[in-house]
Amino acid sequence: MKTVLITGCSSGYGLETARKFHAKGWNVIATMRTPREDVLPRSERLRVLALDVTQPASIAAALAASGPIDVLVNNAGIGAIGAFEATPMAVAREVFETNTFGVMAVTQAVLPQLRARRSGVVVNVTSSVTLAPMPLVAVYTASKTAIEGFTASLALELEAFDVRVKLVEPGYGPTTRFTSNTGPRNDGRIPEAYAPFARRVFAAFAQPAAVTTESDVAEAVYLAATDASGQLRFPAGPDAVALARIRPQ
Repeated sequence: MKTVLITGCSSGYGLETARKFHAKGWNVIATMRTPREDVLPRSERLRVLALDVTQPASIAAALAASGPIDVLVNNAGIGAIGAFEATPMAVAREVFETNTFGVMAVTQAVLPQLRARRSGVVVNVTSSVTLAPMPLVAVYTASKTAIEGFTASLALELEAFDVRVKLVEPGYGPTTRFTSNTGPRNDGRIPEAYAPFARRVFAAFAQPAAVTTESDVAEAVYLAATDASGQLRFPAGPDAVALARIRPQ
């Protein structure tokens, strides 16, 4: 029976992905900064562990408690919305610490066991903002685009060790906690000069042509984790799939 470790499982995509793997008969290690046992079913095949991807000691402790894993899903992330001009560099660094360096740190900590066993999969969850530019999310987009490049390069490095590396690119998920997870990082990020433009952008967000659900992402992550082909990118949700079709080559 295989084991998957998933980061950012307290809500949204991570939570649904943990449920998906558990339903498929996997051992699941669901990690989150503040563990909540009540959001997942009680099972001998499911454990909830504390993990802050920005803290090396937390990463080491979680992996020590996990034992051998077959698949790592880097899902944990935070958002940031607002005009870049009004975004302090401290906020940009905070976003990168979780969305970019956190993914790298957890991956680096897991790789030795996968390489030694010459098997395993790393799935990095990014966003459809990497497929087409969107306004008012420049820092968030940058943090996710960095992981796109990182993942593509890493996949080539690990190919010789039979370790697969994949990308899942979710579309716009209005039912997730993305906006609430941005917290105070959004305060005052729309200066008056940008207000008319921002109103138009937010109005468009409120009437999307298509959206992505948590189950769309969970399905794409499971498909990526079990895919034996050389496919690197797995768009998740109808809007992301549509954008992927017109991705510049």
